[in-house]
Amino acid sequence: MLRVVCALLALIGLQLAPFAGIGQALAEWAPKKTVKFIVMAGKGGGADKATRYLVDVIKTKKLAPVDFEIINMPGNSGADALSALKKASGDPHVLLFTLNSFYTAPIDHPEIGVDIKNFTPVARLAEDVFLLWVNAERTDIETIDDFVKAAKAKGKNWVMAGTGVGAEDNLLTDFLNGQYGLNMTYKDKGGGGEVAKELAEKRADSTVNNPSEQDEFYPKGITKPILAFTPKRLPAYPVQPALRETGMDFSYFMQRSVVAAGGLKGEEAQYWSALFQRIYDSDDWKSYAKANSLSGDFLTGDKLMAYWLTEREKHVRWKAALQLMKP
Repeated sequence: MLRVVCALLALIGLQLAPFAGIGQALAEWAPKKTVKFIVMAGKGGGADKATRYLVDVIKTKKLAPVDFEIINMPGNSGADALSALKKASGDPHVLLFTLNSFYTAPIDHPEIGVDIKNFTPVARLAEDVFLLWVNAERTDIETIDDFVKAAKAKGKNWVMAGTGVGAEDNLLTDFLNGQYGLNMTYKDKGGGGEVAKELAEKRADSTVNNPSEQDEFYPKGITKPILAFTPKRLPAYPVQPALRETGMDFSYFMQRSVVAAGGLKGEEAQYWSALFQRIYDSDDWKSYAKANSLSGDFLTGDKLMAYWLTEREKHVRWKAALQLMKP
């Protein structure tokens, strides 16, 4: 009988092994009050939608014993959000969902005194993609060559709507202007959802949106993508070429990561990392990622910090190059 029990325990232990680390991390510490989940972007954008999806999963699956309050802080292209996270040092009840302005906002706003090395790396859940969009009524624009011809003809009166000065779509606008000899005017229109709406309602000539930001308009045939800023075509957009296919060896991805304040204790950081890995490993997240053309491995801890520092250096160099390309 003892041998049977031992064998059963061994079998159970073997089956539970993949989850043992998670259970232990979740048992050592748990949040005691409402968690403030800051989004360093406006409502309706890719970051906002992903954050609301994550909070919904946490609530539905009862993955945490407390509520979550989502706070959108797009001010100064995300610098306000980073300042808030800096002030929350040592508080494990404050999280931030970030994008690439995580790297650029401290560069553009040195007055906030933020060094991302001082934050706690919780989870990189994915990398998002960008596509170049125009209104579907622009039947004269089907390729990047058509786009360049139309934008050149309109000069500075061609409006590229975006989420904020120094943001990812601003950098991509500068890239397109520099590489193709364009003079498009970049206009800050708030969150990614508002940007998409500007294009749908013809108040902008083009946008650089994530797939999730155009899901209100593209399926209805109101907007259309011209190309993707990726190394190869996206499965969800098989007709649209990757920019690299057109002869321009360039691609750009945006992180979808969760960051905690600096100064957290080990068990606090482990709790959040384990919780978001549970979500990443779930079928729910796999479905969400596929539907929104998200990809990438789960990163946390030292590996995520190394990724951040590498990407920050890339953005420093890219911004410097874009400045040299300006007329």
